[in-house]
This record gives sequence, structure tokens and C-alpha cells, in this order.
Amino acid sequence: MKQSTIFLVLFSLLIALFISRIDAQSCKPSGKLRGKKPPHGKCVNDPDCCKPGKLYDTYTCSPRVTKQTKAIMTINSFKKGGDGGAPSECDNKYHSDNTPIVALSTGWYNKGQRCLKFINIHYKGKSIKAKVVDECDSTLGCDADHGFQPPCPNNVVDGSKAVWEALGVPKSEWGETEVTWSDA
Repeated sequence: MKQSTIFLVLFSLLIALFISRIDAQSCKPSGKLRGKKPPHGKCVNDPDCCKPGKLYDTYTCSPRVTKQTKAIMTINSFKKGGDGGAPSECDNKYHSDNTPIVALSTGWYNKGQRCLKFINIHYKGKSIKAKVVDECDSTLGCDADHGFQPPCPNNVVDGSKAVWEALGVPKSEWGETEVTWSDA
């Protein structure tokens, strides 16, 4: 191999590494939120309730969206009395668990720019198109509107039961899994 070819390959790798480090660093925590004790019986999802005094990272940003954006998919019930707490941000309504819908972390939600638009979610060779109806708030939490749960991490696609079922995620693994997603 010629020295110029080796140099070009190494230079390209260096540039790719540099760009990936910039992307990773471009979304740092924007602040902290101190957890408060939820009123008795008011936390929607008990194991995930805010812990009094614990500091939770908050984010106004999310990782850059690509054709295969890596994310953590969590499960949410968008119906009245479900995990989401308040009605969905995009339409101020509650939604059936049987509808393929999602909430996105604050940065991806993009001040409502993805409201009522579709995204494609991919998991182990399967995919589903789901409608964005809510924000998984990465800036606020530990209050009634957020089911007394901590702020969302900055890389969450919070899917309804219908999303999990369509992707064929075994029920024993429901709760949190790695996925990729893109705008539809």
C-alpha cells in the first residue's frame, strides 16, 4: 500500500473520530433537578419514583438525529391514569395503549416540531411507524404532571404497548431496550 493511501485512511479515521466526539459532547446536561418525595400513593410507576434529595440531570438537547439514531426505548401508557400523568402535549388528549404512539426526549421533540408526525422505530430486524404525541420531558420532573418520575434522559423513545408488541419485544424484557429510529 502506498504511503499516501495509508495517510488518507488514517486521516479519514481521525476526522470520523473527531466528528463523533463532537456529536457526543454536544449534548451535555443543562442542569440538575433535586428530587422531592412524592405524596403517598401518587407516584405512577413506583420503582421509578423520584428519590428525595437525589440530583437528576436535565437536558435541553438530545443526540443528533440520523437515519439510525440510537435510543433507549421505554414503555409508557398514554391513557388517563397511565404513566404519562397529564394528557399528551401535542393534542392535549389521552391515547389508547393499543395505538402505536411515542413521546420523545426534549431535544428530539424539538419544541413540538415533531408533533403528530411519524417516526420509524427499528428493533432486531423489525420496525414500526409510530406517531409522536408527547414529550418525554428531559427538563422537568418529580411533580404531578410527570407522574412524580424523574426527568427523562436525553435519548428516550417512550413507546406505547402497541409499539412494543409490533416490534416483537418479549414481554419479559419490556421496560427498557435499545432501538434505532429515524423520521418517517
